[in-house]
Formats: sequence, structure tokens, C-alpha cells
Amino acid sequence: MAREVWITGIGITSSLGEGLDAHWQALAESDPPKPVIDRSIVSPYAVHPMVPLDLDKQIPKKGDQRQMENWQRVGTYSAGLAIDDAGMKGDLDLLSRTHLIVAASGGERDQAADAGILQGIGSAPAPQEFLNERLASDLRPTLFLAQLPNLLAGNISIVHKVTGSSRTFLGEETAGVSAVEVAARRIRADQGDIFLVGGTSIAERKDVLITLVGGGFCWKGDPISVWARPEQGGGATFGSVGAFLVLEASDHAEKRGRRPYAKLGPVLSDRSARKPGQATANGERQMKIIREAAGNRPLAVLSGATGMADATREERDLLAALRQRGEVSTVRGVANMLGSCLEANFAVEVGLAALALSRNGFYQPFENETGFEQPLAEPPSAIVATCWGIWRGEGIGLIEKAG
Repeated sequence: MAREVWITGIGITSSLGEGLDAHWQALAESDPPKPVIDRSIVSPYAVHPMVPLDLDKQIPKKGDQRQMENWQRVGTYSAGLAIDDAGMKGDLDLLSRTHLIVAASGGERDQAADAGILQGIGSAPAPQEFLNERLASDLRPTLFLAQLPNLLAGNISIVHKVTGSSRTFLGEETAGVSAVEVAARRIRADQGDIFLVGGTSIAERKDVLITLVGGGFCWKGDPISVWARPEQGGGATFGSVGAFLVLEASDHAEKRGRRPYAKLGPVLSDRSARKPGQATANGERQMKIIREAAGNRPLAVLSGATGMADATREERDLLAALRQRGEVSTVRGVANMLGSCLEANFAVEVGLAALALSRNGFYQPFENETGFEQPLAEPPSAIVATCWGIWRGEGIGLIEKAG
């Protein structure tokens, strides 16, 4: 029999605050919940900015802080919160057996070097030679133009002494789904007892936003509900989030006296070319597997819908049909409160689902513009996290009450 996977630690940082109590207060106890949005950083595009963090609490050495870019600091800090929450801090034997799976994008670019190259390449008599010369002379010798994504995993290992195996996934939202999926599969297959899994995304990074704007992914104008955006051209509003989970085999957790927030059921991922109906077909197939695993109970949904027109319209229509059939009880669009957070998207959804189950409650509607997010009379016993990427990838996971 496959081993049961428990969620025994959660670390979340976002525009709403740091830690579980801050997020519960902002999302479940505030009526209505209010997002934190800043339009001055990269006007006219809004972002959900990271709350200020006291880095000394999780990264005590100033030298470690200085050598990290901000995306690494936020990720390392959030991982430390999860480690503390799971009762692992200082247990070097346990940490040496803890496996690490991180979802991360490329590191921060040298914007001054980028600007100089872009300014000069158009008038250079030999553009290729100009580019090669500038790349050789302008870049730091140990890094290429974007820092290596696996530097986040390296810093987590150095700062928090997590020294089991390490793996880094790239690929926006799908990377975050795969990180959780692989960890859960390895635990069930007895290929590891305990994993630290998660990702981080920094919306204030102008280098990333330039790329996203160029790709046509950004919502421009006053923020509105993700469910309303498909009819107005679509687009995502991005948010800064660090989210890490401790996933642990139930027998291993019991031996060290830990109780779970929730248990993790099936985690599924797929991708499509996003031709009309393809994402819906993936979602329907995945939801059928999830419903069977959940014993066909009505499921509350924490959706990672981004606001991109076609994908969000398809997911909204699918969830509406499932709700009409009584298979889904209610839906919350997490991006309405936290923004779309790419690699961190799935981990934060799973963490928020586990938090709600552990506190025998659920979250207030995150929007009231469309009426799509309805209040829930009774707390759920099972929650689905969906994560459809801004460009590709359809992921889903089941989170249930444990014991």
C-alpha cells in the first residue's frame, strides 16, 4: 500500500503578511478580504508587493543576505518558516535526510548591463561582435546574465542545513505543480520520508515584468476580478509570494510526534497547446480522478486562475458546470488576493487549503464583482487546488482532512 502523505509544515510570505495567522486573518476573518496592490512600481501595471520581512529571523548571517538577490532571500526566508513550523529547526540529523525540491525562475538580470547593450547594439557597426564584447566585459565572472535558478536551493541548503537530495524545476506554474507532484510520488513509493517543497516569485522584478508585458500576459488598468477579465481582453496581475511545504510520510511524522495540517491526495499535471477545449478536456479528466479519490464529496476549490482570457474562461465555465452538478461547492480565485505568482502558485494554494482544513473553516469570497465566488455554509472536508498556467500547463491536487 502506498504511504499517506501529510502536510506537516507551511511557510508563506506575500503582500498580505508573513505566516499562517496573518493569512488566515486577511483571507478568512476579514469581511470582505482586501488585497494589497501597488501601481507605482511599474505603472501602469499593478502588482501585489511583498510585505517587508525581518530577514535576520530566518537568514541570521548578514553575509548570506548580501550575496543573495531578493528572490533568493524571500524563498530562503519562506523555507525557514516551513522548517520552523514542522518542528525541524536545529535537528541536523532530520535535516540531513530532508529532500529539497524547488520551483524557481531565472535569477535577477543585471539591468544596467542590459540597458547598455540595448542602447548601443542598434548603432554598432558589427552588432554580433559588439554583443560578444559587452557580454564578456560587463558580466560578473561567476554568473551569466540571469542568475542560476538552483541558487535558491543552494542557499536553502546552506542557511537551513537541508542536505538531502536537491532538485530544481523551471517552467512557471507547472514547475510548482511538478515539485509537489514528484515529492508526493516519491513518498508514496518509499523513496524518501520527508521533503521540503516550494517556490518563490517576485512581482516587483522589472526584468521579469518587461518579459511578461512583451508576451502580452499583463493586465493593464484598474485591477478587477480574474473571473471578469476574459470579457475585457484578459491578462494577469502578478504578486510576490514565497511558499514552502513540508511533505512527510504519515508513519515518519507519527514517529517524531507531529500532527498534520492535512493530507495530500492525488496531484496531477498535464499540458496542452491551448487550442479551444484542450485545457477543459485536461481539467475534466483530472477532476474525475480527484472526485473518485475524494469519495465523490462536494469539493471546495482554490483556483489559480490567472485572468488570461481563453484559459480563465474555460476554467470558469468548467467550474460553473461542476458546481451546477453538485460536484463543486464553491470557488475562490487566489489571484484576486495574492496576484498570479507563477512558480509559487501551486504551493501557496496547497498551503492555504491545508490551513483551512486544519482550522475547520474556509475563506471569504475573494471578489464580489461577478458573483462567481459564493459563501460556504459549512466548512469543507476536502479542497481542490487548480493551477492553470498563463501559457501552458494544467495542474490539480486534492487536499483532505487527516485522521
